[in-house]
Amino acid sequence: MADFLKWLNRNLKLLAWSLCACLPALQAQTLSTEPQIVELHAPLSVWLNPGFYSAHFDTHKGLRNNNLGFGVEAVINEDWSATAGVFTNSNNARSHYLGAYYQPWHWGSWKAGAVVGGFNGYPNAFGGGWFPAMLPVVTVEGERFGLNIALVPPLKDRLYGAVSFQLKLRVN
Repeated sequence: MADFLKWLNRNLKLLAWSLCACLPALQAQTLSTEPQIVELHAPLSVWLNPGFYSAHFDTHKGLRNNNLGFGVEAVINEDWSATAGVFTNSNNARSHYLGAYYQPWHWGSWKAGAVVGGFNGYPNAFGGGWFPAMLPVVTVEGERFGLNIALVPPLKDRLYGAVSFQLKLRVN
């Protein structure tokens, strides 16, 4: 808990800017002439994944592309999903993630938006501690299988850029 509080204190400004970046989309979604009733219910669907495959931009650095692990994604509504998991990252270290997908643009079985959350375990980034991230993501989902495709921008001498592919299996 102490590590999380230290991370929060160091990154409060970045978190505030990330929240501000999401506010217009949230505000546009909530502007309505009719009152909305929010009901808590079971997720629409639950997806499991075996980690990621990352196609790194810096192919000459010997990074691990096969980022095996375990993750879960719970679809809350057609635009929002919660996600969490663990994987072996590009530096061969154990990483964890916790976040939310916001994907308001839909085209048939495709949707697009961003995933916002936190990651840890990268030795060159924030001492391996937790840090915030917001990544553009495109998803295609069938009845049983899906694919998340995220763009991971490079962060000089801390994180390596990649296009990340995450296969997923619907379990309900």
